[in-house]
Amino acid sequence: MTTHAEAPVANRNATGRSRGRWFTQVGWRHLVGALAVAFSLFPILFVISAALNPLGTLSSTELLPTGASFENFANLFSETAFAHWFLNSLLLAGVASFASIFLSALAAYAFSRMRFAGRRVGLLTLLLIQMFPQFLAIVAIFLIFTTVTDLWPSIGFNTPWGLFLLYMGGALGANTWLMKGFFDTLPKELDESATMDGASHAQVFFRIMLPLVAPILAVTGLLAFIGSINEFILANVFLTNTNSKTLAVGMFGLVAGERNNNFGIFAAGTLLTAIPTVLVFQLLQRYIVSGLTSGAVKG
Repeated sequence: MTTHAEAPVANRNATGRSRGRWFTQVGWRHLVGALAVAFSLFPILFVISAALNPLGTLSSTELLPTGASFENFANLFSETAFAHWFLNSLLLAGVASFASIFLSALAAYAFSRMRFAGRRVGLLTLLLIQMFPQFLAIVAIFLIFTTVTDLWPSIGFNTPWGLFLLYMGGALGANTWLMKGFFDTLPKELDESATMDGASHAQVFFRIMLPLVAPILAVTGLLAFIGSINEFILANVFLTNTNSKTLAVGMFGLVAGERNNNFGIFAAGTLLTAIPTVLVFQLLQRYIVSGLTSGAVKG
């Protein structure tokens, strides 16, 4: 029989066991989550601190800057061609991602719905090409565009349209496979019923198929936009004029020499560079989960 003196001790033991059981079952997950959030937020806070640091050097950057100001943002626009880089990247990434989505959707629809000679070989070829990065052909591309610049300067070096054509050379590939998997999940009875009503392949594609595959269009569009706006190797070789550079090339030039001197300006530009990608992600967020999962149901 438990006495009155032993009751508080028993209650404390029961509470301790309850807390220990909670930590082993659930609590450790909260701890891991908190550490993951801290680990992911630290670089962001460091960049924000560096952007607001008036000294603008890597060695003087603190997590909590003293005398924070927007001087680095003002110097970014006054001392560099950041506005040109920003507009060039938005134009190039927007047009290239749209064209890439359109071409990939056409190819995916053909591979999914039509049966023709070389279909399997074409799919395997697209898969194999993705194993070799595009920069392996950088020497050949440079020699080709040297001639193109002499004959058609409007699509040669230091032009966004020339770089756009270069990006379109690798537009088909992983996106086509991803879209094909999504098209395969749609019942073929939709095509057959539309064809019975007199619809052509183009009408079936634009009026019936595209609205149904909007989630995968959003996913591939986001991936294409991020890939285009972050691409550096080809753009660095292709663009040498200051006003024709993209954000990746221009921002790299700020820290390519003496990294310590321009780090504050570089951090300010980094924050502004992230804005387009974040906005595109927010606009397409509701399609992303369904787009990534539905296309994996059927290959």
